[in-house]
Amino acid sequence: MEAISNFIGQINGIVWGYPMLILIVGVGLYLSVGLGFMPWRKLGYGFRMLFSKNEAEGTKGEGEISPFSALMTALSATIGTGNIAGVATAVAVGGPGALFWMWVTALLGMATKYGEAVCAVKYREVDENGDHVGGPMYFIKNGMGKSWVWLGFLFAIFGAIAAFGIGNTVQTNSIASVLESTYSVPPVVTGVVLAVLVAAVILGGIKRIADVASRLVPLMAIIYVVAALFIIITNMDQVPAAFGEIFGQAFTGTAAAGGFLGMVIKGVARGVFSNEAGLGSAAIAHAAARTDNPVRQGTVAMLGTFIDTIIVCTMTGLIIVMSGLWSGGELNGAPLTAGAFDGFVSGIGNHVIAICLAVFAFTTVLGWSFYGEKCIEFLLGVKVILAYRLLWIAAAFGGTILSLDFVWLLADTLNAMMAIPNLIALLVLSPIIFSLSKEYFGKKKA
Repeated sequence: MEAISNFIGQINGIVWGYPMLILIVGVGLYLSVGLGFMPWRKLGYGFRMLFSKNEAEGTKGEGEISPFSALMTALSATIGTGNIAGVATAVAVGGPGALFWMWVTALLGMATKYGEAVCAVKYREVDENGDHVGGPMYFIKNGMGKSWVWLGFLFAIFGAIAAFGIGNTVQTNSIASVLESTYSVPPVVTGVVLAVLVAAVILGGIKRIADVASRLVPLMAIIYVVAALFIIITNMDQVPAAFGEIFGQAFTGTAAAGGFLGMVIKGVARGVFSNEAGLGSAAIAHAAARTDNPVRQGTVAMLGTFIDTIIVCTMTGLIIVMSGLWSGGELNGAPLTAGAFDGFVSGIGNHVIAICLAVFAFTTVLGWSFYGEKCIEFLLGVKVILAYRLLWIAAAFGGTILSLDFVWLLADTLNAMMAIPNLIALLVLSPIIFSLSKEYFGKKKA
């Protein structure tokens, strides 16, 4: 087992190494330039589409859920441990400057997430159950031709397996750990409750997942952001110095991170882990949206990266930098974030982090259940969906009581490997993305 772990560890070092992160950032830059930086220029338009009556209710076009619900489902899978523990790890290891590179990754990742959603809606299909299905495996098959189907199968295999780690057991393990350490709740109790709650939601399919996500994600995101804003506003005198450290160290790095390149790679990697831009996962949710135009859904999809990293992760990172705890080397991950919050709001901050982490991780389990389900459906058909859901419920319980070091390593590796087929497809299909965007906004301007 140790030999297998070492082998996968070596692969992990490659797939999360410089070439992969250069590819992710490079594709984002290429799409941003090709789109004339449209995701930045049309950010306001995206929010108008999100909250307009027709878009919010999904009254235009075909699909199972509204564009708003599609975004909330995608956000349910991305707003999670990465926003709380991932940011803390980036700052603790790479220094405050890592946060700057998370911002860069997010700004370029908006174009990537936009392109993923455009292709997902453009090349989606209707399955045997009458549901719209899409994502990288489908836009590879339908957009790139039969000779590339094998690449879509690779994405689906990586996604179906990785989902059980990154989107299930790792998340439920985090929930069990934080509830045990904060409230002394036995992991087995957490496991039983989680299994029941997960079953109650995912057995209802995408409509129930989207309904729960549309209620929980905005509520918990608002609670978290309001709590963070309270700390920032009441300690406004420390904010300029915190931003000074972030920008001041953005091009220097720390010894612990191996210098400048180590700090950059940590910021980029944590940024991708947080918002999943480039992995192709969110496209699976956006393919189910009721919409009559791929570009319109793309403008909604790109908001996910902005909300996840530019807003939520920034709040976390800023408070950690303001606290000064990042430089001690004693805390990392969620405990560092909890310590930072509690340092400003004693006796309350750690509870805010514990509750938000638990709910965020729970919604991640819901969002990734849909991603994994659609990957396995692509491979084996709709007949395996119920079995997959039952296995998912069992894994949710198992994650709370098992040691997951190997599972985390395997899932993290496969998660990165999902990006390879997706990024190749985006490059090949980029002329379609550019053409559809030019046509859509040209008509709007006319």
